Amino acid sequence: MIETVLSGLRVIDLTQNVAGPFCTQVLGDFGAEVIKVERPGRGDDTRDWRPPEIGGQSSTFVALNRNKRSVCIDLDRPDGVALLKDLAASADIFIHSMKPGSAEARGFGVEDLKAVNPRLIYCAISAFGQSGPLKNLPGYDPLMQAFTGVMSVTGSEGDDPVRVGVSLIDIGTGMWAALGIFAGIIERGRTGQGLSVEASLLDTGVNWMTVFVASYLATGKLPRKLGSAMAMTAPYELFHSADGHVFIAAGNDGLFRRVCEGLGQAALADDPRFLTNPLRVANREALRGAITALTSTLPTKEIVARSRRSGAPCSEMHDVSQMLENEQVEASGMIAGMPIENAPDHQVVALPLKLDGRRGGAMSAPPRLGADTADILAELGVEAKQVAHLRESGIIG
Repeated sequence: MIETVLSGLRVIDLTQNVAGPFCTQVLGDFGAEVIKVERPGRGDDTRDWRPPEIGGQSSTFVALNRNKRSVCIDLDRPDGVALLKDLAASADIFIHSMKPGSAEARGFGVEDLKAVNPRLIYCAISAFGQSGPLKNLPGYDPLMQAFTGVMSVTGSEGDDPVRVGVSLIDIGTGMWAALGIFAGIIERGRTGQGLSVEASLLDTGVNWMTVFVASYLATGKLPRKLGSAMAMTAPYELFHSADGHVFIAAGNDGLFRRVCEGLGQAALADDPRFLTNPLRVANREALRGAITALTSTLPTKEIVARSRRSGAPCSEMHDVSQMLENEQVEASGMIAGMPIENAPDHQVVALPLKLDGRRGGAMSAPPRLGADTADILAELGVEAKQVAHLRESGIIG
């Protein structure tokens, strides 16, 4: 089901690194034909982000570029831009992650491509957005975590700010771009015309700070770093067990009572300091000490088992290996097989959606650099002799 939603739609993908390729991988998972346009001889920067490797390819590139075809075109040369316009004329969606103004300077900005394909949905992904004094600056996920304040609320109080381990701004930007493109598809169905979509790392980072911005505007106080805890509710954090850590989350008074019952101290829920969430937040340190005194004497598995029996939200803290081996993750179907050259048992993280109860399963391995150049140009009607000439001239690779 999932892999047929966008069946018949063609995507021209001029993105690299993480945000853009994640977006186009999502579109490919939904069934779109994705043609990845890369620089001859070099390709996407992430092809060189190694080690680690899988089957001789960068694991990062492999993780972000399934269900795509690769064509190499030199877009600094007029003949290369002409080929790109031919591709855009045959496409439904065009997406790039170049600096603002770069596509326009080369002759394939939104107005240039609308002239050859009025139905084209044109998406531009950038670091700081398409306007403003910093629009031409480069940007990466951790840089934007610093710029938008994400790092300022990450880590433990008194320690240096730290980066959130996952590339949440890159991945989030790819998700927003994909959502904008889906909106463009709907709009085109109504009007018959394409739509211009913009997404940026800056906008995504600011958006992730929604709750912290609201708190600051309400109080005038800067949010604190609370480690694994949450400012608005307690207990809602990681606690030491006798052999590791457990996360306990009590989002309301009833759940807090269940936490106490699971830990064998039901009376703790009646302590005047902890009767309501505002009181528990105000007395966070005392609450943390009281719960730690209980959890630190018990093994992780026992705490989790007791908590689940009482209906209290609780989880062991997994590393990547433990997460992958967990029976619930296995049952979810989120880890799927995708054989690639020299790695027939390779597995990937699937699209985190089900439609009509089914998760998408059709996947093709990420393309070798330029593997589909000749075939794609032939589909555009370029004769074999011309393909050979373009290759000899270095316009394609």
